[in-house]
Amino acid sequence: MTAVLTIEGLRAGYRTRDGFTEAVQGVDLELGAGEVLAVVGESGSGKSTLAQSVIGLLPGNGVVTGGRILLGDRDITALGGRAMDQVRGAQIGLVPQDPGVSLNPVHRVGRQIAEVLKVHRLARGEAALARAVEILASVGIPDPEVRARQYPHELSGGLRQRVLIGMALAARPPLVIADEPTSALDVTVQRVVLDHFARVIAETGTSVLFITHDLAVAADRADRIVVMQGGRIVETGHARQVLTDPQHEYTRVLLAAAPSLTGTRLIGTSPAPGERTPSGAVEREPALEVSDLVKDFPLPGRREPLRAVDAVSFTIPAGSTFALVGESGSGKSTTARMATLLERPTSGQVRIAGRDVTGLRGEALRQLRASVQVVYQNPYASLDPRFSVERIIAEPLRAFRVGSSSDRAARVAELLDQVALPASMASRRPAELSGGQRQRVAIARALALRPDLVVLDEPVSALDVSVQQQILELLVDLQTELGLSYLFISHDLAVVRQVSNTVGVMWKGRIVEAGATQALFDDPQHEYTRELLEAIPGRGAGAVP
Repeated sequence: MTAVLTIEGLRAGYRTRDGFTEAVQGVDLELGAGEVLAVVGESGSGKSTLAQSVIGLLPGNGVVTGGRILLGDRDITALGGRAMDQVRGAQIGLVPQDPGVSLNPVHRVGRQIAEVLKVHRLARGEAALARAVEILASVGIPDPEVRARQYPHELSGGLRQRVLIGMALAARPPLVIADEPTSALDVTVQRVVLDHFARVIAETGTSVLFITHDLAVAADRADRIVVMQGGRIVETGHARQVLTDPQHEYTRVLLAAAPSLTGTRLIGTSPAPGERTPSGAVEREPALEVSDLVKDFPLPGRREPLRAVDAVSFTIPAGSTFALVGESGSGKSTTARMATLLERPTSGQVRIAGRDVTGLRGEALRQLRASVQVVYQNPYASLDPRFSVERIIAEPLRAFRVGSSSDRAARVAELLDQVALPASMASRRPAELSGGQRQRVAIARALALRPDLVVLDEPVSALDVSVQQQILELLVDLQTELGLSYLFISHDLAVVRQVSNTVGVMWKGRIVEAGATQALFDDPQHEYTRELLEAIPGRGAGAVP
């Protein structure tokens, strides 16, 4: 096998005020011509530092301290400035993680691709623009002539990601680094983008270093897998071998945590209507009932409004979890906002614990907030960075004037214990916490006022799979302990299969299919549901459907 990329004993890290932190510790690997090699690991494993070292894009405080990086026979370890600029794009392409921030918002996408061709003297002027249109077509972008004249904000996330793939491949480099290229995309869009990517690299014979935290995606897309932990490679092998016969304990942990690679459910069956609690108490009113919810948004210059949600109805029995699933733009988050009266419905009814709350306003609506709380998607953005953990969790208690200062401190300590965080965390600020710890703080804050209903809006999509699994297990444990009811919003059927009793599948503003979770997975009735199921990564690598 001819090696396109050879890494020998690579060491790299970061200079900080507290000293030097080594993130990559003596890594060796080879990538052959036309091969897709996936580097898998959690945040902090060193995989992105490895990729940034290869392409010479470490941040200002990052430095390679040892080893060699060979591109073919050429040692590029110490290249910098103009020499590395000639390598990037022409010899090594990069598909970055977030299409929302990786394109220049003030330039049309065709011009941005043409710029790559101009920099590497592959085309100029009108010829470069014409070639840019051809590149957009090659990565599966419809109406490429039209899209080339558009700005990034006028394209969907999936189309923006395909533009980035086109830019990475524009100069036909022998090596492309794809750094979490679809982590910000819905599973159906992710599959489309990766399918086009696979087709193009197969046609060009390009080698790919694929950086991901998702073993299921690696299983579908890679020839070989390298597993990193703590800056070191702990396991390597052919994709199927690593997935079916993992040798290292860390690999087994990652496999167990990947929802799309396991058939494990964390909860039992859905509560039967009218059943009694173990103590014999009378059945509680449904936690939430929404009937014929409609939401229209007026659009400037149009007589007809945009209908984002169209006649949506569902019921959440007390103590159970109902999941709303669908891709971005399906209307699921708008539905959740109406269900919690954060958004006023155009029409329809919302009942919470048997009470019609659709028209509540003022103090009555404020008091309702105590019984309905929300946990948002991004733990990095939902916590005030200026506040300590104690103040963040106690904020709802202060807002509703619950208890004395000592009572609130005691409640914070109780909540930290409930979400399995040590009491020492109380004095820390969000920047001092990991993503999983921040989401536990967000959950503790949501539970401070002892709500009956919690809306979980993509609560684990920003987390690594092992941390994601811990949060899902925590949510199930809290539901059992506290009798909570959940409205769980997600684009990922593999996740909701683990935690939901019932599921509603949303598409174009409507619920197109709903029912008990296991029944929906076993026998989906709607074509869109089948499409979502088929898009779950890892199903071709031994996943349980």
